[in-house]
Amino acid sequence: MRLHASILAAVLGMICLASANANPQASYGPQLEGFTYPHPMQRFEFSSQGKSLSMAFMDVAPLGAANGRTAVLLHGKNFCGATWERTIQVLTGAGYRVIAPDQIGFCASTKPEGYQFSFNQLAANTHALLASRGIQRATVIGHSMGGMLAARYALEYPQAVEQLVLVNPLGLEDWRAEGVPYATIDQLYQGELRTSFDSIKAYQQRFYYNGQWRPEYDRWVSMLAGMYAGPGREIVALNQAQTSDMVFTQPVVHEFGRIATPTLLLIGGKDRTAPGANRAPREVAARLGNYPELGRRAAAAIPNATLVELPELGHSPQVEAPEQFHEALLRGLASR
Repeated sequence: MRLHASILAAVLGMICLASANANPQASYGPQLEGFTYPHPMQRFEFSSQGKSLSMAFMDVAPLGAANGRTAVLLHGKNFCGATWERTIQVLTGAGYRVIAPDQIGFCASTKPEGYQFSFNQLAANTHALLASRGIQRATVIGHSMGGMLAARYALEYPQAVEQLVLVNPLGLEDWRAEGVPYATIDQLYQGELRTSFDSIKAYQQRFYYNGQWRPEYDRWVSMLAGMYAGPGREIVALNQAQTSDMVFTQPVVHEFGRIATPTLLLIGGKDRTAPGANRAPREVAARLGNYPELGRRAAAAIPNATLVELPELGHSPQVEAPEQFHEALLRGLASR
């Protein structure tokens, strides 16, 4: 299956625009004020844990004839809903309605103090958002941390998920059980305060892109770094520390056998992402983040799973090789 020429042209145009708009010195507000999203931003206002919260999201209609399906795109920890811009273009071009939220604590959504972050809570927030938009069933696509959230969502709301897609998800292994030492939220917070454009780029270049870098990646680094450079850096850093603790202490891998939803695993084989590996003993760190092996283990553990391996790609295949990734994604969605 080849992507339609008009979609490819739009995708290539966005690559050029993203490169031109990248600004390593950008400074954004705590809810990413000043950053331009690819589609109009809407807000879901709700109450959770006694707090009034605002969840930012994009709701994008099909570009042509609708196929009657809705795709929900769940971003990773070092990503935002905006990072899905090319995927949104491709899916709406194929007839999907697309919902792309920013989770509470991330990007353009509320950064609450004293909030207990959990995957169950984020799943409940997402479910409430979809209900407010009249969506009862959807294809749920999660990348990185969003893959952990998507798996939890499918476990908690199986009747609401017609197909589950996990793109290089975190949580294919239990890092704590593997021997990675625990770090307190205070320790994580101090580390987050040292975050900069250069530190984000270095981490992503090493773990996400197999040591390679392209100018169009700078926009996504600037998107994150700008919040640390802006006036809300302390609450941004705190929420990031809290959600790092959530990722580390709430594994979903042990429940893969309970996922009843048809599941598509899209795994970039060059990925070596393993949260906490930097504080683990060398012999422990060396065996973590082996995504080719982890992907096969996950496919064997999830009852109705299909594994698509992308051996030459890393943690963000939708950014690194959009044409190859989206062809694989559309094939997998069509085979439902």
